[in-house]
Amino acid sequence: MNINNIKSVYFVGAGGIGMSAIARYFLKKGLIVGGYDKTPSDLTRQLEKEGMLIHYEEDINQIPQACKNQQECLVIYTPAIPAEHKELCYFQENGFEIQKRAQVLGTLTKTHKGLCVAGTHGKTTTSTMCAHIMHQSHLDCNAFLGGISKNYGTNYILSDSDYVVIEADEFDRSFHWLRPWMSVITSTDPDHLDIYGTKEAYLESFRHYSELIQPGGALIIHRDLEMKEHLQDGVRRYDYSLNEGDFHAENIRIENGEITFDFISPIESVKDINLGQPIPINIENGIAAMAMAQLNGCIAEELKYGMQTYGGVDRRFDFKIKTNKLVFLSDYAHHPKEIYQSARSIRELYKDKHITAIFQPHLYTRTRDFYKDFADALSQLDEVILTEIYPARELPIEGVTSKLIYDNLKPGVKKEMIRKDDVLNFVKNHTFEVLIVLGAGDLDNQVPEIAKILNSK
Repeated sequence: MNINNIKSVYFVGAGGIGMSAIARYFLKKGLIVGGYDKTPSDLTRQLEKEGMLIHYEEDINQIPQACKNQQECLVIYTPAIPAEHKELCYFQENGFEIQKRAQVLGTLTKTHKGLCVAGTHGKTTTSTMCAHIMHQSHLDCNAFLGGISKNYGTNYILSDSDYVVIEADEFDRSFHWLRPWMSVITSTDPDHLDIYGTKEAYLESFRHYSELIQPGGALIIHRDLEMKEHLQDGVRRYDYSLNEGDFHAENIRIENGEITFDFISPIESVKDINLGQPIPINIENGIAAMAMAQLNGCIAEELKYGMQTYGGVDRRFDFKIKTNKLVFLSDYAHHPKEIYQSARSIRELYKDKHITAIFQPHLYTRTRDFYKDFADALSQLDEVILTEIYPARELPIEGVTSKLIYDNLKPGVKKEMIRKDDVLNFVKNHTFEVLIVLGAGDLDNQVPEIAKILNSK
């Protein structure tokens, strides 16, 4: 099916952050867009306001009539949807064109210059930074992001530009559908072992992804990675890191909550880059984002302005309260390396303050595979409150609970296990200097209420 010939699009699993970006792309094109999701959320309610026809029961009769013509309707589904889902089965049995979200993005990388960001972590921030730099430059871009950009209040940008910035997701090997013009690879710390089985298979998946970059394009890879890329002839290779590589930072200054550094580049170095979201880990993310933007023609002033005006991503080191007496933020970190970086950054920013984390582990398999690493990462903080595991797509595994992490926290860390439903009461009855909510589950839904409680104190 030619993507330009369709008249309606139906999403099985409409409310995910990545799916909703594509839904918005088709809404903007004036197509009829419908979909199913399990539960209403702020995101699905917003999509309804924008014109998407969403329902929340698994019910074939609720599929809009315009989405029941297999010649004109494209069906897009997320791998998180079970194979026996009634609506998915209906579309399969009736010969509809059914694609994963990643296949649709792959089609877009064949019709645009795809600037893709892959990696276990850092990809949402890096792709959102790159999209912001490009969008406010003379080049402009489209973008499909894995988080809500605070600059735009959305997870996608639509324009007439030839460029499309895409967050390349390794879950379920989705990124193998893409054909990048250029790609950043930020990190390859093993994750999703429920899908991949072994670390070797995970690394091989990234190696295969690197083969998909188009000749004439480029790979920008973090220099400390275990993976070995395999590039087609004619693909340029650059490396980057905080203070070494083709692209890196020098003269880093962290003072009064501001971060400034010099961007060192083989194309043109740029002095005094000011980070609009001054978090230490964003120096490295910013280097990768600027490298990709610069390789496509962004000039020094555009890089400086883009970095200075970058507003961050919802749930990525997302400050809700920031005063001299109290700091409260939420962060989507849900892999041990992400939590390590998040904890290290917050410790660097608030050296002398008591830091408390409330962490909701995400997935039984991830907890089983990495509980010691989670405990090590969280042990950088003063106090750790653990809730029960968020199951997402999984069934419980016997013996796998948050207690595995709890029992391995280092001596000296104040710790407690509570139910997610008791978090608000816990916050009411305790005082904090710095409080961070961590995880990719649904605890984040309580963040506005937590902020309200803390403000009322």
